[in-house]
Amino acid sequence: MDNSQKTKLCIVIPALNEAATIKQVITNIPQNITGVSMQEVIVIDDGSTDETAAIAKELGAFVVIHNQNRGVGAAFRTGIQESLRHHADIIVHIDGDGQFNSKDIPVLISPILDGTSDIVTCTRFSDPKKYPKMPTIKKIGNRIVRYIVNRAVNTKFTDVSCGFRAYNREAALRLTLFSSFTYTHEVILDAVLKGLRIKEIPLDVRGEREVGKSRVAKNIFVYGVRWLAIFFRTLRDSSPFQVFGVLATLTSGAGIIIGIFLFIHWLQTGQTFPYRSLVTVSAVFILLGTFLMTIALLADMLRRQRILIEELLYHARKETYKKIDE
Repeated sequence: MDNSQKTKLCIVIPALNEAATIKQVITNIPQNITGVSMQEVIVIDDGSTDETAAIAKELGAFVVIHNQNRGVGAAFRTGIQESLRHHADIIVHIDGDGQFNSKDIPVLISPILDGTSDIVTCTRFSDPKKYPKMPTIKKIGNRIVRYIVNRAVNTKFTDVSCGFRAYNREAALRLTLFSSFTYTHEVILDAVLKGLRIKEIPLDVRGEREVGKSRVAKNIFVYGVRWLAIFFRTLRDSSPFQVFGVLATLTSGAGIIIGIFLFIHWLQTGQTFPYRSLVTVSAVFILLGTFLMTIALLADMLRRQRILIEELLYHARKETYKKIDE
């Protein structure tokens, strides 16, 4: 990033009933950050019923209110849109529950200021000295999700679930997200597939909220099911040929293996008894595999159209949120 020009930082804080912690999060934000000439706090009140919005306004934050709770993913998208409207060059996303330390923002944005990264994400698990205390089930869940995401996009991230992140303007303009439930993993997948540079920085983080309970992972089973749905849809849209191609290969492969077994049995005995029912199973699997491969080819064609549409969307956003030199 060219530090010779004015650089505006927007700190986005999504909040749902965070009256007990929002003041601490805002007041701990450093006021004089090297490389930043202007900064603004934007609080996304996602349907709070307490004094969250009033406290944030009293502290000078720009507050956007969702009349009802729409989910952290929707709050994230609103925060990105508002930051672009406010001509942000760098956007920091930090939760309003106090788990992340606002004083770490200068460290988080430093790779963006020096031009080496488009997205910087806090990692809780790369430095053993900074490993937070959290329930075992959450530790296991984080490891499973990290493994799946890394395998899906061939990366080696140590933490794909942390919400303390920084984005440059280019990354904010390029991201296209759909989930209202959560956004952290979808951002990683979308950014990697678009070739955006992502860097992890280890920071001290609380493993559990100091006040209240998690708004996202209230029920681990429900969270897992909803996350898998988001993950599958993201991969389906970004890499449809791989997704449906693998399913087609597995399905038709099973049908072919069953068919070969039946053929060998027929050569040896001259009949398919007692496996006659497997003839139908084999045929169904092979037909289903062929059907899935057809879907894979059609979906890949649609993916190419999506790439073109997203490029047009990027330029439309760039024009809509064009920075005005003041």
